[in-house]
Amino acid sequence: MDYIVTFLEGVISFISPCTLPLLPVYITYLTGGSEKRSNKITRPLGFVLGFTGVFCLLGLFAGAVSSLLMKHQTVVNIVSGIIVIIFGLSYLDIIHLKFFKGMEKKPEVNSFFSALLFGIIYSVSLTPCVGAFLGSAIMLAASSGTALKGTLLLLVYSLGMGIPFLLSAILIEKLTSAFDKIKKHYRQINLVCGIFLIVVGLFMSLGLMNKLIAFLS
Repeated sequence: MDYIVTFLEGVISFISPCTLPLLPVYITYLTGGSEKRSNKITRPLGFVLGFTGVFCLLGLFAGAVSSLLMKHQTVVNIVSGIIVIIFGLSYLDIIHLKFFKGMEKKPEVNSFFSALLFGIIYSVSLTPCVGAFLGSAIMLAASSGTALKGTLLLLVYSLGMGIPFLLSAILIEKLTSAFDKIKKHYRQINLVCGIFLIVVGLFMSLGLMNKLIAFLS
């Protein structure tokens, strides 16, 4: 169940108001406007692998710390859940978190490896919307109990965000109208996303997430 949650968080991060409107800009920047099919695949792939690597390291660290705190699992669940709830309230614009900042400088992208670097920089300078769901995924990893599971959770989160990005890079011309339709409903999307985070946070704080995972296992 927690893998499903983190995958959904990755997908929602992709369609968030901070990411989707800039998608054509990112793809054009990565490919250099080139019509070569290889550039439309290899450079976006490097970008995705860049942020995936950093996210997995975050999951590894969170899971490793979690394994040291297993004796205090209840406290870890409560603290992690409260943080996720705060992210949800921020997403609903009820409270304001200013510590997430977007990218101010972008490296020049002219190869697979420079796209990889761009992905790494992107991962450490996330916008508020993506940061909220990434934070939620990290909190799930922090309550996972093992470094391996923490890493896998952030890998699944990255897949949720990376797979749509790669598909969009390949099919960008055909998806423009679909993106425009999504943009028209961002107010409703924000509401659903914020509520989703709050529900996940409540489940974590009350220990229901672990019970639900055990029930579905």
